[in-house]
Amino acid sequence: MPRSLALAVGAATLIGLAGCGDPKPAAGDGKIAVEATDTACKVAKTELPAGVSTFVITNKGSKVTEFYVYAGEAVKGEQENIAPGLSRELRVDLKAGAYEAACKPGQTGDGIRVKLTVTGEGKQDDAKVGAAVATYKAYVVKEAADLVPATRQFVDAVKAGDRDKAKALYAPSRLHYERIEPVAESFGDFDPAIDARENNVEAGKEWTGYHRLEKDLWGTADLASDAKLADQLLADVTALADKVKQVELSATDVANGAKELLDEVATTKITGEEDRYSHTDLWDFEGNVAGSKAVVDALRPVLTERDAALLGTLDDKFAAAGVELAKHKVGDGYKLHNQLSPAELKALSDAINALAEPISKVAAVVAR
Repeated sequence: MPRSLALAVGAATLIGLAGCGDPKPAAGDGKIAVEATDTACKVAKTELPAGVSTFVITNKGSKVTEFYVYAGEAVKGEQENIAPGLSRELRVDLKAGAYEAACKPGQTGDGIRVKLTVTGEGKQDDAKVGAAVATYKAYVVKEAADLVPATRQFVDAVKAGDRDKAKALYAPSRLHYERIEPVAESFGDFDPAIDARENNVEAGKEWTGYHRLEKDLWGTADLASDAKLADQLLADVTALADKVKQVELSATDVANGAKELLDEVATTKITGEEDRYSHTDLWDFEGNVAGSKAVVDALRPVLTERDAALLGTLDDKFAAAGVELAKHKVGDGYKLHNQLSPAELKALSDAINALAEPISKVAAVVAR
């Protein structure tokens, strides 16, 4: 089987596994139905009160789709990998203002956009929730700050033409980014500039970032031609580190981020699509899982009070995922993705799917 087809089949299998056993959500009780097809995005209600809105997206098309809520080009919430015939929920905390909903059949492009208007004042977080959000923001700010010197070392090696050193620094330098990727995505342009894969670059736009350099490092390109790309990567992560200091997060944003990180593992890390040239996907796996756990740790006081049983389940599933990942540890790093057997990859995917189900419940708990 060609590698590209194998990855596509693997991704589809994992998406299916992630949905197995999930109750099919339905609109009602204040929830907003979204009907996504290959040519339309029908949102049942486009004038919304400020606060948490729950969208129930049903894919009635023939392509895997995504659903986003945008404030300008900033992402306020997203639900990816909605296969034909399936329904998924997305909770988004919105202040008064103008927004857009977008369905993306085929998971590409700007999507089919629908204007949303939000009015009024939402519910204020209580002190415990506010403290949890502040704790998580501090984590994001630190990870973004640590990303800058790690990326600088990587960039310096690329510019010096030291291929072996740059290869050794590639995966570790990305860990800081992978832990906070949903926050980076919320700014719109940063994630495509820093972390886009070749097939995700929009027509007419230059491919930049980590994966552009990854391709050259594990290929035969002359690194002397990559100095400009390397400098741009460092400039982008430096700007991101500055931006996150001003980011405004709600408890729902934070909880959604934990789920998005696990979705990343299930759709691009496990399949080997993310780091397709270096095969260093398990480093990204670690970063995404660690970032998701940081959310749970920040929200721990809230979850202890509101749903201690859910918190216990999360702790157990995180521990199980950690044990499974540790089996592939080699020194300070991991085995390469292409060194793992199908059985080993399935065991990893099973651990993530077992964790993804309780993680999907956190947003509803913190939104109470």
